[in-house]
Amino acid sequence: MRMVAFKQVDKLVALSVLGTVLVTWGFLVGFDAFRAFVGEINDIGTGQYTLSKAVAYTLLTVPRRGYQFFGYAALIGGLLGMGGLATSGELTALRAAGMSKLRICVSVIVALTALTALVMLMGETIGPRGEQKAESLALTAKSRDVAIGRGGSLWARDGTNVVNAKHGRTRIGKHGPQVELQDVRVFEFDAAGKLTTLSLAKTATHADGEWTFHDVRRTQFGNASATSTTLPQAQWKSTLDPNVLAVSMIHPEYLSITDLSRNIDYMQRNRQDAGSYQRAFWGRIFYPLNVLVLAFCAVPFAFGTLRTGGLGKRLFIGIVLAITFYFFQSAVVSMGVVYNFNLALANALPSLLLAGAATVYFRRFG
Repeated sequence: MRMVAFKQVDKLVALSVLGTVLVTWGFLVGFDAFRAFVGEINDIGTGQYTLSKAVAYTLLTVPRRGYQFFGYAALIGGLLGMGGLATSGELTALRAAGMSKLRICVSVIVALTALTALVMLMGETIGPRGEQKAESLALTAKSRDVAIGRGGSLWARDGTNVVNAKHGRTRIGKHGPQVELQDVRVFEFDAAGKLTTLSLAKTATHADGEWTFHDVRRTQFGNASATSTTLPQAQWKSTLDPNVLAVSMIHPEYLSITDLSRNIDYMQRNRQDAGSYQRAFWGRIFYPLNVLVLAFCAVPFAFGTLRTGGLGKRLFIGIVLAITFYFFQSAVVSMGVVYNFNLALANALPSLLLAGAATVYFRRFG
């Protein structure tokens, strides 16, 4: 009978919490998708970008947005779900029956664990693929000269030449934003379509209206021979629009763990800075821990606000906690990148500290 009773309690808590989490999640993702769609409307008419393609672009990015917003939905939805139990008196009855706050919170986390696993699966499969398809769709419609390859690589047509870059990123330079392409290959063809020159560069940067190659090896093909020259730096005469390239670059946070790992290995083998990809990689690894710990530590606030603040106060507490944790974690991870700390530890530390604080709370007040 005791085991049956506990199973019934778990089901009661799970249904209450999962219902509010799903509603909150749908609202957050829907609002963000609508905001993105409004932004895409401004680009309708550019090239062959139509309203239907703007709708398709937005829908393709929904899985990625769902992955990003699930943590906040789990936190806020958990608080609202517990608040619903408190309003109906069921939470008070559970406490009066001898259930501790820790036991009730464990029921919440067990319910969220299964949903978190599904979100993780979505974030590793249809999320990154949908994002890449969305960016490719938009770029193809707006500009026929740029395309996105597997893992976020760039392909572009520059007159009769074809340009490929393994990675791309934007950064802030002395004179404003700069576009940097990494592991660049430029295939130059003559009017008959014959390959005449292949240029390989470690990086290509655009600044002050000009493109510059760095660590260049240029090979010219003759009828029966080929000659190669190397230069530390060379000007690159290209009509590629850096603004279009900047938009086409997929953020590391949008890539799957597999693509991130592949890019990290590639950049490390070529002695390039893989910091942004490592940060995104460990962020994905610790994603489920961050979600569950944050929800686990937020739910107890529902107990102490039942009579003093109601729904508004619970919601406010959830938002404040989510924002505080987000900035604290971002600051710790950024410090790890700057000071070359272990990024795995830097990503885990905020969650471990929060879990430690919750443990102290439960021992004293649970």
